[in-house]
Amino acid sequence: MTNDFAHHPVDPTSAASLAASGFQYDLVDTADRASFEAWFQADSRGFHGPAMSKEQIDSGFAGITYRRTVGVWDDRLVAPEVPVATVSSWTEQVTVPGNRSIDAWAISSVTVSPTHRRRGIARALLEGELHSAVDMGLPMATLTVSESTIYGRFGFGQAVFAADLTIDTTRATIPVRERRGVLQHVAPSVFVAEAPTVFERIRLSTPGQINVWPLRWEQIAGTAPGDEEYTKNTRVVRFDDEDGTPRGFVVYRVTGGGLDFTNHKLTVDYLLAETPEAYEALWRYVLEVDLVREVKAELRSVDEPLLWLLSDMRAARVSPIDHLWLRILDVPASLNARSYSSAGMIAFEVSDELGFANGRYVLQTDDQGTPTASRVENLPEGVPAVSLSVNELSSLYLGGVSASSLIAAGRIGELNPGAGAAIERIFHSPTTPWLSVWF
Repeated sequence: MTNDFAHHPVDPTSAASLAASGFQYDLVDTADRASFEAWFQADSRGFHGPAMSKEQIDSGFAGITYRRTVGVWDDRLVAPEVPVATVSSWTEQVTVPGNRSIDAWAISSVTVSPTHRRRGIARALLEGELHSAVDMGLPMATLTVSESTIYGRFGFGQAVFAADLTIDTTRATIPVRERRGVLQHVAPSVFVAEAPTVFERIRLSTPGQINVWPLRWEQIAGTAPGDEEYTKNTRVVRFDDEDGTPRGFVVYRVTGGGLDFTNHKLTVDYLLAETPEAYEALWRYVLEVDLVREVKAELRSVDEPLLWLLSDMRAARVSPIDHLWLRILDVPASLNARSYSSAGMIAFEVSDELGFANGRYVLQTDDQGTPTASRVENLPEGVPAVSLSVNELSSLYLGGVSASSLIAAGRIGELNPGAGAAIERIFHSPTTPWLSVWF
């Protein structure tokens, strides 16, 4: 990561719009601890979090001030130094099909104080971020959302889904196989030191993953300040292969029990596996921990292999959610950044209310899935073509959303017969997209 983007000026159009309503919209000087602390407290408040402790401020100051940090202030308030709205952003690597990644503008910490709702602040923030991304030459923006009804109006589309798993351990068994390798408890600090290396070896194999930043690893392990209950209950188990090389980790907590000591709940906070052996061994460990009645695992893949390992798939309840949203800004650059599953030619007529992606485009792929995408004046005759908004194109992008479903829902229009099937064939990702963290 670099800091080149951190000082990019805020969008002048959004600044003028907010100034007309009496607000100041600008970068936070993250080198100034007091300014960052005021912003950080406002960010936490915006997500109904507690007031940040000195230790949390120190951790955030060390861990996230590399980002472009933006606030909106109201000088008429008793505490004018505390922002009434926040957003942070940075250049991130999002994995795309073909063991590649694309530069994307990651947007986070979007909050508006309840005292300042419905005054155009959120729109100015989001449009300002998109204009800034375009100014910096970034082809795409991305975010994970706490509320899924906001971001469609800005051209974002759901591209990666996740699943929460609730598993009844009295029914969940994995058939016995020969166990190779070693499971062992390790300190959370070992996870922080070693998990990023394991993760980096496999990051490009799953579309939707990002390059996780150091503070997030600390938060997963419970070594970052902020939640003492989480920290004291966190346990880490590592799987090493027969050569002694770490191939996976599970971070978990066991809570509950009460008078019935067999009725504990085990929560999997993160499970990382580089190999099938590591994956099976870690899940088997989780499901066989004594005195546990229920296992809860959030933010897993919607195509989780565990379901196919279980002797009784109904032991697991699966609750899918939308997770990673994408927003294509430069259509040819985005389409050219990934590889595709078959050769062919397809065309798109794209609408974009904000104007970034409006136009007609042709994508041609060869037998190796290598693309050539370009903007055209007119759609070529005889080429499978669809009309859609940038939201749907962004949803299709990683290959985990079905074109046929969007057509059936009236979200995509086929301009000639068979166009949807052509998109399905070419865009398909053999690996289901998944993102294992929030940001």
